[in-house]
Amino acid sequence: MTSLPHVLALDDDPQVRELLADYLGDNELRITTVASGRELVDVMARETVDLLVLDVRLPGEDGLQIARRLREDSAIPILMLTGRAEEADRVMGLELGADDYLTKPFSPRELLARIRALLRRAQAQAPAARPKLRAYRFAGWELNLGLRKLRDPQGQSVELTNGEFSLLSAFLSSPQRTLTRDQLLDLSRLHNAEVYDRSIDVQILRLRRKIEVDPSNPAYIVTQRGAGYVFDAVVEIVR
Repeated sequence: MTSLPHVLALDDDPQVRELLADYLGDNELRITTVASGRELVDVMARETVDLLVLDVRLPGEDGLQIARRLREDSAIPILMLTGRAEEADRVMGLELGADDYLTKPFSPRELLARIRALLRRAQAQAPAARPKLRAYRFAGWELNLGLRKLRDPQGQSVELTNGEFSLLSAFLSSPQRTLTRDQLLDLSRLHNAEVYDRSIDVQILRLRRKIEVDPSNPAYIVTQRGAGYVFDAVVEIVR
């Protein structure tokens, strides 16, 4: 069992927890279910977790708050569940670093497919911990691929969510080249094919706020109207 991917699911509904435990457990996943943020912290402190399934609507600290806290020091894949279908909720989850979203009531089969897709992406990105390229540098900034850390020209660390790191890596791997939204989704492996294109726009907005002097008039991540985006800076590869 320990060799199976470990999924940790937080939901305050016991019927949902039972469904997740039974269905995911029958499909080659190790599944742990908890009912509160405190239990989630306890499990993560003592065990290795490969992916989180978080319910948005929780008593006390909700799923969005938990996602925000986790993203401060972890790049673990996060799939959020919600009973609300409004675009604002989806956008908020993506802004806080969620990797995918599923609205209740959901199909267990679709949930399993999304979990497997996120696990595949995480595994594909794992070699970045031992890359041939150690870092990218541009205009005094440095993105360390092994440590997954960004430092500004003054040497200060700038926190990035998993999505922001993947997106910036995609831009830096193809500088001064126009990339469409589809190309960015593919290069960054942010989401599966069913995720709406605006997720890229949300991630770019957040990334601009962190690296641009004037996010409303960006110098690095430049919009090419009707085409996509281009990273307009000279990028140095550090091996």
